[in-house]
Amino acid sequence: MRIQIQQKYYPLIILALGVVFFFPFLGSVHLFDWDEINFAESAREMVLTGNYSKVQIDYKPFWEKPPLFFWMQAGAMQLLGINEFAARFSNAFIGCITLWVLYLIGTRIRNANFGLIWALIYLGSFTPHLYFKSGIIDPTFNLFIFLGIYFSYRAQTKPKYIWLSGIFIGLSILTKGPVGGLIWGLTAISYWILYNKFTKLFTFKQIVFFSVACIAIASLWLANELINNGFWFFKEFIQYQVRLFTTPDAGHGQPFYYHFLVVLLGCFPMSIFGIPALASKQEGFGKWMKITFWVVMILFSIVTTKIVHYSSMAYFPLSFMAASFLYDWLSGKKTWNKWLTFGLIFIGTLFSLLLVAVPLAGMNTAKIIPYIKDAFAVKNLNAVVHWSGFEVLIGLTYFTILLVLILRKKDSTERKWVFISGITLSTAICLFVFGAIVVPKIERYTQGAAIDFYESKRGQDVYVGVIGFKSFAHLFYFQKQPNSAPASTSQMTQEEFGQWLLNGSVDKPVFFVTRIDRYKEYKNHPNLEFIEEKNGFVFLKRKN
Repeated sequence: MRIQIQQKYYPLIILALGVVFFFPFLGSVHLFDWDEINFAESAREMVLTGNYSKVQIDYKPFWEKPPLFFWMQAGAMQLLGINEFAARFSNAFIGCITLWVLYLIGTRIRNANFGLIWALIYLGSFTPHLYFKSGIIDPTFNLFIFLGIYFSYRAQTKPKYIWLSGIFIGLSILTKGPVGGLIWGLTAISYWILYNKFTKLFTFKQIVFFSVACIAIASLWLANELINNGFWFFKEFIQYQVRLFTTPDAGHGQPFYYHFLVVLLGCFPMSIFGIPALASKQEGFGKWMKITFWVVMILFSIVTTKIVHYSSMAYFPLSFMAASFLYDWLSGKKTWNKWLTFGLIFIGTLFSLLLVAVPLAGMNTAKIIPYIKDAFAVKNLNAVVHWSGFEVLIGLTYFTILLVLILRKKDSTERKWVFISGITLSTAICLFVFGAIVVPKIERYTQGAAIDFYESKRGQDVYVGVIGFKSFAHLFYFQKQPNSAPASTSQMTQEEFGQWLLNGSVDKPVFFVTRIDRYKEYKNHPNLEFIEEKNGFVFLKRKN
């Protein structure tokens, strides 16, 4: 009876955990270049121009992403203002929904205890937790794909659910592009081959219904774009997607095993429980999850551009596998082995050392600088940041709690519950505290000086640009206004506009920011004069 009463409150507990962990301190640190500021800037420009059908950067067409996530951010900005909290609000909200969805689906697949474990393991793993406190697209994109795959699974026994599958895959396409449909398609085809042995998976009628629902949702933007702006924008969008898959982006050409390493380390502790479970036989929804994991990992290992969040869709199936193991261990169907203990202690120690090393490095920059060869990084470390010394306790405390939980783990159900809730919530608390106290200090080193400069020029009738490196920070933090440049520049590309600012006949003062390691390219430029250098950033002004 006691368990039934507790289970009644599981949904409220899960939603409360999401609210408590994801929303506080969202705006305590500036947005990070590139992706966070890139997306927030597109949303800001939607708000300022009132043009919600066309995605823009610097008030010029931006064909890399569809608009749904930017619509969500723009809506938050309309309510909460143009700031960091609003830019990250959508993902914090999606984080709460994700935990709730995992609980509900887990409850349907097995029972409330399984649903609770699934939500807890997702909440209490490193990168899945951190992504919900960011302003990047992937948490929203991944939830839509996951729901699309789940309702495809349900459609095997209740055909009507294929509509919902099509709707959610359509939403994923509207969020990040055709890769959402590609992941679903590869997963369905792989399931059809491996488990259905080429026999019918969906009826022809279901395939038609899925396609109609998917295309109808995606066309909310695609059809409108084709009608109003012609085929050129759509062509650029498709070409970008192809280029992303076939050509390594600058700085993102990584080895084939990159995403496997990212998931193993970044998804701690769920990876320790989930990865071994991938080798075991799965039933029902577990088959779909197992295939989804391998589709994502193999697909993005093949893709030449490798960025951390590309494999983040694998977090859903991996968390399912981890929850399955922990649930079976809780009920006595699975046994604990020494490799689990070793994995938890080994990777847990690595993370704890990292959490300790970051503040120690901040407190001892003078001792570290002689060993660093990168000129920009050396100057970054000259930033004045106050460290109290207590920051190292975050990593030390986390390691102590982790070790105690592992060593005092017992075979009783109550002690197993203590371990499961302890390891997940301690990880979530650790990330929460580290994010609130340490991350703002890290940000001061990496980009603080540049953002201070952009903000100092806000509201002035000037131009602010960057040269020698890629950034979106000057647009968002200077808060460039629409129609602030002559009409003759409206058809210029971003590169052409940058050259106009540097060498053209400008109509007002122009300020530039570059990096110390790129400054030599502009040091003797006849149109530029030096203002100052601060923490690795060099500030320049047009002479005329």
